[in-house]
Amino acid sequence: MADFASPTPSPLAFQRAAIAGVGLIGGSVALGLRERGLARRVIGYDASMDVLREAEALGVVDEVQAAPGEWLRECDLVVLAAPMGALGPLAHELAPFLSPDALVTDVGSVKAGIAAELDALGVRGFVPGHPMAGSERGGVTHARAALLENAVWVLTPTEYTSLTALSRARQLVEALGAAPVVMPPEAHDSLVATVSHLPYLVSLALTHLVARDERLSLLAAGGFRDLTRVASGDPRMSRDMVVENREALREALARFRRGLERLEADLERPGDLLAAAAEGKRTRDSLPVVRRSLLPPRHDLVVAMPDRPNQIGAVTQALGEAGVNIKDIEVLAIREEGGALRLGLETAADVARAAALLRGAGYEVRGRG
Repeated sequence: MADFASPTPSPLAFQRAAIAGVGLIGGSVALGLRERGLARRVIGYDASMDVLREAEALGVVDEVQAAPGEWLRECDLVVLAAPMGALGPLAHELAPFLSPDALVTDVGSVKAGIAAELDALGVRGFVPGHPMAGSERGGVTHARAALLENAVWVLTPTEYTSLTALSRARQLVEALGAAPVVMPPEAHDSLVATVSHLPYLVSLALTHLVARDERLSLLAAGGFRDLTRVASGDPRMSRDMVVENREALREALARFRRGLERLEADLERPGDLLAAAAEGKRTRDSLPVVRRSLLPPRHDLVVAMPDRPNQIGAVTQALGEAGVNIKDIEVLAIREEGGALRLGLETAADVARAAALLRGAGYEVRGRG
């Protein structure tokens, strides 16, 4: 089992926290609780004994449980972290054993349905939540506390959510290093339909085009891979996500179709198409790399990478030795002649220092603070 140093307990510290569903997000929450001293004991519950054994062996949780029972009444924090299609059944399974004083939250990507379900079950300590974080690599093996850091974490209280529960949920999110944003469940679902679920369907459609003409796969370079990245997610989990939010997604699809039709018409109006392209560039360039919108901006440095071994390591080591803290790193392209890294740094001064250091080492760089 992994050996964690005993952190100083947080004033928020829960006595016993239950993570119901120990996958990528549930495991990351568990690690965040342990590493930040937010829970004295973290218990993993999952339908799969293999997952539980792995979580315990990796030191993600302190103990495991394979069935709901009286042990849940001792938990003052319960996090429902099952896949979207399993959240409702999981809630029904655990509800009879939950302490009325427990803070209960979830990490599902669609909120209206699970919020109504928990309200109907009478779980008054429930605060629906959605950390806007993830990875194409699922499972507890890839869980890490840092996955939640700097993420927007949406909380969607209902009319039955107590102010005390909402306040505790906000404190928990902040203590895990994320930024809480509060909005109604329906508003959340409408927004993620556009920024998350619609891109998934667009990625599917584009990959299907390539699948039906093998010549296209020969020309599908880094840009196409970046654009279709979300299609690499777990098919069943992704299916459940978009189906659960299908009404809001239909509205987003209708707006997207109208946008495509306008761009198609602009093919005959080069001036209008140029204006649309300029607007798209401004919007895309303004999106922060490290921190999601609603959080303070980061400062970017793009480094051209020659096609030689250990170039990423050389760059990060050089900046680390100079005391420049890299907050995020993104591979922008991989090609035979080399690629590029986008580094998210803390300040404009860090960008200037890093740029000077890397130029001195022979790298081509471009900064944006």
